[in-house]
Order: sequence, then C-alpha cells, then structure tokens
Amino acid sequence: MHSYLRAIGFHDMNKKEIDQLINEIINNPDQLEITKDSKNQDFAIYTKSFSDLFGIHVCGEYHKNESFQAEYYVPYFTGREITTYENVDIEKHIEKESYAGICDELKLGITLIFYLQNISDFLTEKKLKNQIYGISTTLSALSLEGRILLPIRKDEGQVRRIEKNNQNRSHLIAAAREGDEDAIENLTLEDIDMYSMITKRVEREDVLSIVDTYFMPYGVESDQYSILGIILDCNTVINKLTGQKVYIMTIDCNDLVYDVCINSEDLLGEPSVGRRFKGNIWMQGYLNFRE
Repeated sequence: MHSYLRAIGFHDMNKKEIDQLINEIINNPDQLEITKDSKNQDFAIYTKSFSDLFGIHVCGEYHKNESFQAEYYVPYFTGREITTYENVDIEKHIEKESYAGICDELKLGITLIFYLQNISDFLTEKKLKNQIYGISTTLSALSLEGRILLPIRKDEGQVRRIEKNNQNRSHLIAAAREGDEDAIENLTLEDIDMYSMITKRVEREDVLSIVDTYFMPYGVESDQYSILGIILDCNTVINKLTGQKVYIMTIDCNDLVYDVCINSEDLLGEPSVGRRFKGNIWMQGYLNFRE
C-alpha cells in the first residue's frame, strides 16, 4: 500500500481492498492517457478522481493487444495556484517510469525536488522536443502527520520589515548564484547573525515563538520535507468513495505558497486562517505546459 493514500482519504485499507480499488480504476477510469515512455514503449496512465483536487494514477505498460500491465500506482493532489516560475530540470527515477522535478527556488535558498504529476504531458513535450524552461509550476503536498500552532504576534512595522528582508535575501541569493562574492559574503554574515540571535533567545523562549516558518529536507527521500507555514486558506473536502474528511490548506512557507492535503484524523488541532501548520510533507508538482 502506498503510504500517502491515507492523506487523500483512504485511511486503514487492507491489501485486498487496495487491489479491488486499483482494478476498479483500470476498468472504469475517469481519464486514460497513452504516450511513449523513455524506452519508446506505450505507457498508460489510468486516472480516477475522488474529489475535484485529488485521486489516484495507475501507471504501466500498454501492449498492442490492448492489454495493460500495471507497474505502480500513486495518489495525487492538484494545487490550485501557480507556485513558482523558476526553471525546472526533470530527471527519471531509476526503478520505474516516474520523474522528479528539480528547481532552484530563490525563496527557499535550497534546491527543491518534487514528484512530477503530469508525466504524460512531459513525455509528449519531450517527444516533440519542446523547451520545458520558462513555464510555471504548481506545487502541492500530501502530509501524513501535522499539528496546528498559534501564530506569532507581529505589528504592521514588523510585517513590512520581514517582507523587505525576504526580498533583499532573494536578491542576494540570485546574485550569489551568479557568482557575486559580495552577495555570498553578505549571506554568510546574515546567517551568522541569525544563528547568534536564535542562540541567545532560545535560552528563554521556545524556538517556535522565534521561527515563524521553515522549510527543510526530511528523511532520506529527496522530495520529502519538514515544514512550518502560515495558513492562508483552509477548506474541508470529502472523499467521494470513503466519505473520509480531508483538510486542504493553502500554506505560506518562506514566501512559497502552495496547497497541503492531510486526512483530518492525522491532524492535531483545528486549522484556521492565520494559524500555522507544522508537519512533514511529500512534495508534488504540475508543470503548466498549457496555461
């Protein structure tokens, strides 16, 4: 069983139920896409939606006699807004016909890696030898555990200073990426000052009252992250098949805005606009070839 199935409302399903679900998706898909894979074989993606925003992809080889051999299945969750316009490199996973997107996002200051959702679109564009740079990406995330935290109180002046500092830091990171030695030095000094400030304050304050948001790699999987972000929007969605309740939250994390999907049973606390979400996520991304 794919561990992230429960994030989209399939909590506590056994192997027999999963097999029945996969067979139902293959026999009665909402959408079927067939394209050529990296080995020039027919590659099919059967899709079944269980809400307007999430569902399951079943992927595998499609043979000339119209038989289908499932290779793997994966839950997906579609974000609602464009997240980044940074260029994305695509790399194939070793063990199967799936792909990872790699993006140097200035707002994070690290290389962002995500699971590519629209594989069929990418393979088609690649076959046509179309350029994948200069297009936008919609990020989204599935989460298996999380909790709601209260916000840090800030006045208007503090909010403006934070926004200005974030903009300045993005400019410095962009300059440092081009090899500007002064920018690299300024970023290093900023990190030293921040470490010194946090070290002093943490002696008498909780770290989550100092750090407003964060975004950092989690575990050994390259597309999984530990995040703390501010909730900008929150909705409840019901899985049409299981009836389980799922929270869809729009998160602002280090100025990067994307949607997070989590089963209500896996979230501790009541989500609300202005509060913060802390949890571990699996990042997915959709390349907007046709905006």
